[in-house]
Amino acid sequence: MIRQPGRAVRKDALKPLWRASVLLRVITLLFAAGVVAAHSGQYADDALAWVAVGVMAVWTVVTSYYYLGRARVALWFTVVDLALCCAVMCLSRLVLTHRQLTVDDVPLIPTVWVTAVVAVGAVRSGMVGGTVFGAVVAAFNYGVRGYVDTDLTRDLVLLVGVGFVVGLASSTSKQSAERLAMAMRAEAATAERERLARTIHDSVLQVLARVRKRGRELGGEAAELAELAGRQEVALRALVAAAPLESNGSGQADLRPRLQVLATDRYQVSVPGTPVTVPESAATELAYLVREALENVDRHAGPTARAWVLLEDLGQEVVVSVRDDGVGIPAGRLAAAEEQGRLGVARSIRGRVAELGGTVTLETAPAQGTEWEIRLPYPGRSCG
Repeated sequence: MIRQPGRAVRKDALKPLWRASVLLRVITLLFAAGVVAAHSGQYADDALAWVAVGVMAVWTVVTSYYYLGRARVALWFTVVDLALCCAVMCLSRLVLTHRQLTVDDVPLIPTVWVTAVVAVGAVRSGMVGGTVFGAVVAAFNYGVRGYVDTDLTRDLVLLVGVGFVVGLASSTSKQSAERLAMAMRAEAATAERERLARTIHDSVLQVLARVRKRGRELGGEAAELAELAGRQEVALRALVAAAPLESNGSGQADLRPRLQVLATDRYQVSVPGTPVTVPESAATELAYLVREALENVDRHAGPTARAWVLLEDLGQEVVVSVRDDGVGIPAGRLAAAEEQGRLGVARSIRGRVAELGGTVTLETAPAQGTEWEIRLPYPGRSCG
């Protein structure tokens, strides 16, 4: 069974930032308490000032427990956190005298304690969250003071800037964790596939090879069993050699393994050595179309016909071609089939490719085989 280390990686990615935001809140709480102590006896209501400090202390404990103990922080809790911080700021209008608010520029009761909630919004919701939380705190700072000046505008710039920078760090950490999780999943899948390959090679493949060899030697009905065993051996080898069949978590998928598993003793599949990423829905559709084209080879190209599947990554375009050396399609056969209501090829291949925004071409002639070429454009996409 393949382990999924990605979950633990994503869970732990933001822990250092949450610890830092909690530590910031504790340090700024001590600073705020020191400011209140320094101005004790000068406030309009000293008792309310210490009540506000007590509320801040209790809320610091509650938020520290919550932010450090949860794998995922709820957005509603951070909004409540922001609301309470703004409410404590508003208490300053009851605690400070009018002169302290407007002339002496005495710090508000929470002073720098409110910067921690800006960091919380940034860690939880990235650059947008940090910027919004910083702007809200700055707006309440303007509102409580009742005026606008250079110092308050400087605070606005600092709060929004801190929110943006911490949010950028949070977003980068999440993206790095996702990439690491993908790499770890690929590594785990590769290790598991190699283990299965060794097991299969030591048992199943050797048995199939033995049956194929001995059946050909015996002839008769045994030769038919040998042929079947040979096909299963080729298909199993292709399955073991294929790249991991998984999405990268962003709606993109590697097209190669979906085609590699179609290889048999009659059908050869050639793919690039690097991933060919396309939208996951497109990868599924293309694999279906190639499988249908190969089934047509089985049904119509003749019992000895062989087929070749080629996948090409041209950067802004992905090309899939399916070519066989069978009897070909006589001129007018497809048109006649459509007139008779048999729209298998037209609907399944041409229609599906058109829905994907691509084009398909058919080259065929009697006794010269058939080749389908499917092209899907992806503007702005880079190769590999």
